[in-house]
Amino acid sequence: MDLGLTGRTVIVTGASGGIGRRLALGFAAEHADVVLTYRTNRSDAERVAKEIGDRALLIPYAMEDPGAAGELVEAVLGWTGRIDVLVNNAVHWGSTGGPADRPFEDVAEADWIDTLRHNLEGGLRLTRAVAPVLRERRWGRLVHISSNIAVDGMAGAEYYAAAKAALHGFSRSAAFSLGRDGDILTNVVMPGLTRTDTNTALADEYGHHYSALAPLGRLLDAAEVAAPVVYLGSAANTGITGQVISVTGGA
Repeated sequence: MDLGLTGRTVIVTGASGGIGRRLALGFAAEHADVVLTYRTNRSDAERVAKEIGDRALLIPYAMEDPGAAGELVEAVLGWTGRIDVLVNNAVHWGSTGGPADRPFEDVAEADWIDTLRHNLEGGLRLTRAVAPVLRERRWGRLVHISSNIAVDGMAGAEYYAAAKAALHGFSRSAAFSLGRDGDILTNVVMPGLTRTDTNTALADEYGHHYSALAPLGRLLDAAEVAAPVVYLGSAANTGITGQVISVTGGA
C-alpha cells in the first residue's frame, strides 16, 4: 500500500530511541525525508540518522525553550523547503512521578509546573509554529503522542496525565480550525506501556500487569505503535481527524 509519503518532510521529536526511533524509521521506510530531534542524547540520535541515510536531518531541540520551535521550523524549511507532517513525540518525565503512596500535593510546585508546561506547552508551541506552513500548503498531518495514563490514570503520574489529557482537547479543537484551511488532519495516539529498545527493565518488571489486562495477552512493541502513527501521518489517511486513538493491544 502506497502511503503517499514519498518526498514529504516529516518532523519526529524525541527520535533518539524508544518509540521515537521506530517512528523515524517507519516514515523513512515510506521514502519520506525525516527530521529527527533530540535533547541531550546526540549519539543515539546519530545512530538512528545513520540507519536512515541521507534523507535524515538531525536537529537538537529543547521543547521547554520558547525559541526552539521557531528555530526548528526555520531549519527544516532551509533543508527541504517544506513541512508536511509533525509527530509530537518528545516527552519530559520530570520529577513529579513517584510511588503510589506519595501524595501528589507533596510534589514541589516548581516540579509539577515544569511537568505541565514542558509536556503541554512544548507540543502546542511547535504545533503553532508548524501550522502556518501547513495552512499555506493546504495539506498536513499532525500526530501527538500521548499515554493511556491520561484516561486510565496512575497514582504518582497526576501532572503528567493532566498535561497529556489537555493535549487531547487541543487536538480535537484544532481539527476544526485546521480542517477549514485544507487537507490538514490532527490526531492523538495513546500508547500504553510499550516494549522498546530502551525500557527493557521497566517492561520486564511491570509488563505482566499490563499484559494481563490486554486481549492480546502481551505488551506491544515500539514498531506496533509506530505503524498506526505512520498511517495517520500519511496521505492514505483521508478522513481520520480530531480523534484520540488507543494503541495498547486492547487494554
